[in-house]
Amino acid sequence: MASAFDPTDPPFDRLTEEEAGALEAALDIGYFRPGETIVAQGRPADALCVVIKGAVEERDGDETVALLGPKDCFDSRALVQGQAAHGFVAREETLCHMLPRAVALRLIRDNPRFAAFFYLELSQKLDALAREQEAGSAGTLMQARVADLRLHPASFVTADTTIEQAGQHMRAIHTNALFVRDGARTGVITGMNLSKAVVLNRLPISAPVGPLAHYDVVSVRPDDFVYAALILMTKTDKRRVAVHDGTDYVGFLEDIELLSFLSGNAQLVAGRIDRAAALPDLAAAARQIEEQVRLLRRQGVKVEVIAEIVSDLNRRLFARTFALTAPAEIQAQGCLIVMGSEGRGEQTMRTDQDNALILRAPVDPAAIDAFRRDFTAALEGFGFPPCPGEVMVRNPLWSQTLDEYHAAFRRWVALPDETAHMNVAIFYDATSVAGDASLLEAAKAALIETVGGGAAAGRSGAYMAHFARATEAFPMPIGFFNNLLTPDGQGDAVDLKKGGIFPVVHGVRSLALERGLTETGTAARIERLAERGVFSHAFARDLTQSLFLLMTMRLDAQLGAIKGALVRPADLSSVERDLLREAFHVVKQFREIVRRHFNLGMF
Repeated sequence: MASAFDPTDPPFDRLTEEEAGALEAALDIGYFRPGETIVAQGRPADALCVVIKGAVEERDGDETVALLGPKDCFDSRALVQGQAAHGFVAREETLCHMLPRAVALRLIRDNPRFAAFFYLELSQKLDALAREQEAGSAGTLMQARVADLRLHPASFVTADTTIEQAGQHMRAIHTNALFVRDGARTGVITGMNLSKAVVLNRLPISAPVGPLAHYDVVSVRPDDFVYAALILMTKTDKRRVAVHDGTDYVGFLEDIELLSFLSGNAQLVAGRIDRAAALPDLAAAARQIEEQVRLLRRQGVKVEVIAEIVSDLNRRLFARTFALTAPAEIQAQGCLIVMGSEGRGEQTMRTDQDNALILRAPVDPAAIDAFRRDFTAALEGFGFPPCPGEVMVRNPLWSQTLDEYHAAFRRWVALPDETAHMNVAIFYDATSVAGDASLLEAAKAALIETVGGGAAAGRSGAYMAHFARATEAFPMPIGFFNNLLTPDGQGDAVDLKKGGIFPVVHGVRSLALERGLTETGTAARIERLAERGVFSHAFARDLTQSLFLLMTMRLDAQLGAIKGALVRPADLSSVERDLLREAFHVVKQFREIVRRHFNLGMF
């Protein structure tokens, strides 16, 4: 038995005590000389190997795609699938723990939690990891279900119930909301509705509540995650949501109940933003948005949910800033948009400003100049630094009329230099946050038409190929693991944004723009592209999961104040390194899809 084996290292920590004992009893130690093949590509593996000392190259043909160090294990795929997708060769003198194939397969068969990390599909591995993290933080707000929180029981009145009767009923059962039956419809009436009806609208207390009820009921189900209810309350600006079990309404979830789980939640921050009467009030609320990111991540919330919450809060912040700084003429004639990651709804940590204004027609020059200055200065005061490329409202090129944008689109496509490509990319990612959203819809339709996307796809194939070239702007980090994971465990850091996130985002953006898709989020675009047959739904899942994994690791690095938000593979667990390698492998496959589709080898 190899005494150096540590059964607490993932994924072996998922074994029971009895299983761990059987594993250790079956272990042997293998010695391999430099250049010796441990597992041959395309061949089955006789054992599951865990590196004790030395380094093992993972090879795809003659290319080294990863370098495995101490505590890394391989090759589970060869065990489960019967043949190795890659070869494994000792780079130097190497010692490995060797777990016989029969024992490894028995453990995989008998222990689903252990087996989860030996699936072929990356999406399954990531789902399993997420479930493990959820189990480790059970009871937190984001892992709780709506049914786990205290609900205010449902109480019903009929539409002909008087205001006085409804008010007395609320007081008797200690609630501030009732369901109203009006024939086949069910609505909601609150104590505030009753007060306004009597005090502001001068209705008699004998008036029926039916006409006062709101019948566009916002509801969740008891088995929904609380974070879903939180997002819904934030987006709809509701202090409560109804709970419907699929048959009938069973109660209300109030914001006060969320507060009992988590102080300072996103719904309250949204309320502070919407109620802000001046810019200093908004500045205080803006500071709380970044606090939400840290709080939500500590709760184990998935990065895509954090991005959705933060994006909604930021858009509210920009909209309220627009309302406080834009003259009435600009608010009536304009559409404020955010672009880049903010537009795609993938922003988590605060970055440079990427915003613009579309005007229906020219406005007073003095008014637009004042707005450009005041809006940008306000966002700077909130902690949003100016964009180095001046892609923001204060730049006249990004606050002009719809017709002027149409002319700009034609220039960007006719003279497609690096800046022009960047402008097309960020505008295609734009989302409206305030004003007349139809202006952005018209502008995007014109942009897609100008580049030859959608129904005109194929007309500008050369342009789209040049546009997509940026997908290959940065080298793949998976090709540099020889430098990053050295035998003594020290290594440099990986830029996940350049090496993984950007190629996915821009490659997906290129394929989506070519087809004239109107979705802005990368995950939504991936789903639509799979529906169009660009790649399989299984690959779409792996690509989306890979993107989210890279975003999660980058966010954790940012929150940990690591310089440049870089990730050091040597600091990751063996499971995390394995997932990171697989994510980069998926990114590599996707880059090849983009390369072939746009024939980038011609450039």
